[in-house]
Amino acid sequence: MNLPGNLYKLWNRMSSGSYLPPPVRRVNIPKGDSKTETRPLGIPTVADRIAQEVVRRYLEPILEPIFHVDSYGYRPGRSAIDAVRKARQRCWRYDWVLDVDVRGYFDSIDWELLLKAVRTHTDCPWVRLYIERWLKAPVQLEDGSVVARTAGTPQGGVVSPCLANLFLHYAFDMWMAREFPNIPFERYADDLICHCRSEEEARELWSALEVRFGTCRLVLHPQKTRLVYCKDANRRGDYPAQKFDFLGYEFRPRTAVWRDGKLGVSFQPAASPKALKAIRQTFRRWELHRRSDKTLADLAKMFNPYIQGWINYYSHFYRSARRPCSAPYCG
Repeated sequence: MNLPGNLYKLWNRMSSGSYLPPPVRRVNIPKGDSKTETRPLGIPTVADRIAQEVVRRYLEPILEPIFHVDSYGYRPGRSAIDAVRKARQRCWRYDWVLDVDVRGYFDSIDWELLLKAVRTHTDCPWVRLYIERWLKAPVQLEDGSVVARTAGTPQGGVVSPCLANLFLHYAFDMWMAREFPNIPFERYADDLICHCRSEEEARELWSALEVRFGTCRLVLHPQKTRLVYCKDANRRGDYPAQKFDFLGYEFRPRTAVWRDGKLGVSFQPAASPKALKAIRQTFRRWELHRRSDKTLADLAKMFNPYIQGWINYYSHFYRSARRPCSAPYCG
């Protein structure tokens, strides 16, 4: 493999404007723990990934300063845990949550609106040119056929998270700051949580969001978008939905030790049942009972990075949820 020569050829084609992205290979992976629902991923070639990385490194420093403080996804110095921690704090102060789900977001992004946003922040011709080419590159399906696309940015592309953030920055973040400045939110890519003081305020936001997203060629998922009451010991009344999932954590009423040392019910995040089920399924796929040819040291070297990653991520809040429990309000 002539890596320096291949890189030079790629640079030469990009700098001359003659680089044409090849079709993006589409792979469907299971969505969550569903056996039928899948998520389409676009897998670019190695050369295309390098080319997209060049554009991402150019674009990210320009866009980072203008992004909203409550946008957490795919941004340097920010993490999913930061978003979960902020959501936990706000659930204690606000009684209601609007759990927003955008149907097929990455496949629905309107090209013209996105390119308009890109042109607002850069006048660099080659960046504009290649972003447009990547957006319009066809898809190669698993059977080898090539299909044209009319919207979206492939989930799995190097530059796609940056572009997806830019689109929702104008479609949602700045719109919220302008139209509903008193309603805080956390956004991790297209995962959106909005905090409201009353049911009426939440329903007003819901209706306005449907109109706003329709204007931006997006659709709220009718079943997955829902209103949640953040029930705890101090909140009276009741509501059918009292829990929601956000970034692998399930928020719901849980037993907690309050400041005076007494037990009470608090609205808390903990590792979600879906996340724990996915971990158990991964363990089963490893088939450790069939690996008698491996030593304990070999097994530890193979699987400890995965296990440590789960422990690190799900140990931030309500650690007891990682253990089975049947008591009411127990994680």
